[in-house]
Amino acid sequence: MTHFDKAAYTLEQHLKLLRQRGLEMADEGRARHYLANIGYYRLSAYTRACYQPGLDEHRFLPGTDFESVLDLYIFDRELRLLLLDAIERIEVTLRAQLANTLAEHHGPHGYLDPALFDTRYRHHWLIDKLDREAQSRQVETFLAHYRSKYTAAPPQPPIWMAVELLSFKEVSTLFANLRLPADTQRIEAHFGWKFPLLRSWFRSLSDLRNHCAHHARVWNREFGSRPEMPRRLTRPWPQIPPAIPAGSSEHPEQRIDPRRRLYAQLVVIETLMQVACPESRWAERLAQLLQRHPAPSRPHMGFPPEWDKDAFWQAALARNGGAV
Repeated sequence: MTHFDKAAYTLEQHLKLLRQRGLEMADEGRARHYLANIGYYRLSAYTRACYQPGLDEHRFLPGTDFESVLDLYIFDRELRLLLLDAIERIEVTLRAQLANTLAEHHGPHGYLDPALFDTRYRHHWLIDKLDREAQSRQVETFLAHYRSKYTAAPPQPPIWMAVELLSFKEVSTLFANLRLPADTQRIEAHFGWKFPLLRSWFRSLSDLRNHCAHHARVWNREFGSRPEMPRRLTRPWPQIPPAIPAGSSEHPEQRIDPRRRLYAQLVVIETLMQVACPESRWAERLAQLLQRHPAPSRPHMGFPPEWDKDAFWQAALARNGGAV
């Protein structure tokens, strides 16, 4: 058993440690401000890419300054905000499609029938969840109104209210467990992709949304839940190779799987945005963000070489529209 023996450092000790490791600071007051407001531990995730490889002790690459580390942090923050903007629109579209499909096919309270879902779905959990929401001290106004006005109706609200009480993760799980082909095929027709793919994509995006909402790093991350790739293409899709060079001159043999990195999810987001908000310039905003921050490694996000030359992204970037 290994005991934790690291001591807590003061702000000044952290500054001294970074200087000892070779980090240049043209404006120490500025560095002190950001360390005080971001925190050393959070910022340290962005220093690791700047260390000399192969050393037992951390040493920064020659010429690394605090501003380059801060730029990487700011880039990652702006990237998370851009991702959240798109995921929100996709999430709302899924909620609408799920509510409309179940309401029109089975009635406002048809979802209370467990036969609509896979037997592995914890349907009783859904019912308990909605009951807890109704009994909460901070009950939603629309749910309180429903319970007070429709006293002879089921205590659980109609499906279009129910989906608003669930998180994106819970909505994606509900969708993933739809059992009847008539339901899944209707939602397939709206999004233009088959149910198994959509099930994978929404699960992956709900996890990505949580990373972003909790301010976790998305640059240089290998994700646990990755979106499935289409096997038979009927719609535009870019070339995503199984491996790309990591871009390290010291270790040219290192390879990165783009399907486990952010790039695959960016492709999924742009694909679904073409349905959820076809006039959006989200892809253009992504390209602009990358142009403003040229330093962060593209391979560590899974971007293949010359990704923006692919016909998929060329079409996305060429689309006209005023919505952003």
